[in-house]
Amino acid sequence: MKIEPLVYGDRKVFAVSSFNRGVAMWLRKLPDVWLEGELTELRRNEAWGSVFFTLKDPLTGATVAASIQRRRFDALELTLAEGEKVHVEGRAEVFEQKGELGFRATTIERFGLGEHLAALERLKRALAAEGLFAAERKRPLPRFPRAIGVLTSADAAARGDICTAIGTRFPPARIVVAETRVQGAGASAAIVSALAALAAHPHVDVAIVTRGGGSFEDLLPFSDERVVRAFAGCPVPVVSAVGHEQDTPLCDLAADVRASTPTMAGKLVVPELAMVSAKLDRARDSLARSVRRTLERDAQRLARSAERLRAAPRRALEKGSQRVERAHERLRRAPALAVERKRAALEATAGKLRALSPKATLNRGYAIVRTESHIVASAAEVAPGSHVDVELAAGAFGARVEDVRP
Repeated sequence: MKIEPLVYGDRKVFAVSSFNRGVAMWLRKLPDVWLEGELTELRRNEAWGSVFFTLKDPLTGATVAASIQRRRFDALELTLAEGEKVHVEGRAEVFEQKGELGFRATTIERFGLGEHLAALERLKRALAAEGLFAAERKRPLPRFPRAIGVLTSADAAARGDICTAIGTRFPPARIVVAETRVQGAGASAAIVSALAALAAHPHVDVAIVTRGGGSFEDLLPFSDERVVRAFAGCPVPVVSAVGHEQDTPLCDLAADVRASTPTMAGKLVVPELAMVSAKLDRARDSLARSVRRTLERDAQRLARSAERLRAAPRRALEKGSQRVERAHERLRRAPALAVERKRAALEATAGKLRALSPKATLNRGYAIVRTESHIVASAAEVAPGSHVDVELAAGAFGARVEDVRP
């Protein structure tokens, strides 16, 4: 619409409303720009079509009033605090009624991620000091879970990836899905509540928490301290499949297992049915062979035992007969043995007697000299001219004493 001035002679004069409208029309021709400043005086009301706020330059204190459509602001799902630094895209505008300069925003982004990263790093160190990320507290995943809990948003493609991976690998698996918001205001509390509900399910043995990739801000709820503590304190093992592989929200560190993708999470929680079936078949064949070998060994032992039992009476009779024969033989030989023992004893006694007999002395060349009354034991018992009898080992003779020597 063309702005026409009022003509007074050679002077062109614009009405205030025309001037404001013209400035506004000229500003709308300018391209969108990005502004940086601190967010202050944020005002939102369900009855309003716009959200109003002020951008302030922290260095000079200069301000500009700004607004954004409420529907667009709500879709951003930003939890903005007073004084937070932001980047705002939009263009300048003039409110024609008052001639005030403003800024009409089309989008808002949180700025100063370094501060957020520093805060997350401080939280990370504090939780690590408590042991929430310790490897020794990580729990193994159940081999055959009765049910698998999946926590995700209502429209997440990640849920389809997980369910497809689980169903392909292990069709009998049971999946319990908990849908909740996973980004924006209130997401942290919603995640904590949904995870608690999944863990309380009587059949859920493992929980998968997943969402697709997103910006740093989109993933912030998964680094919230409440969410991290919920992961660490969950009664069942938790698999984290949040964001892309390069993303590392703090919940990944508290989870029992981290999956690089939702599909990988599905593969981690269930075995492959074909492999399980093949392993069972091998185990069944091995068990059957083992049973057959055991039965064969037992049958062989029974056969040997039966043979021993059949042979036992015969061997007993043979042993008994041999013992009787040996007893009879001992009885038959007993008298002869007794006589032999007596003869040996008698010979031993005779040998002793012979050793003690005077004859044994005479056999060695000695002689026994007797008078008429006694055996001469001393030369003093005879006198020269007396008659003596001399007994030798073989024979005897008489002699007369001619000389006596002391």
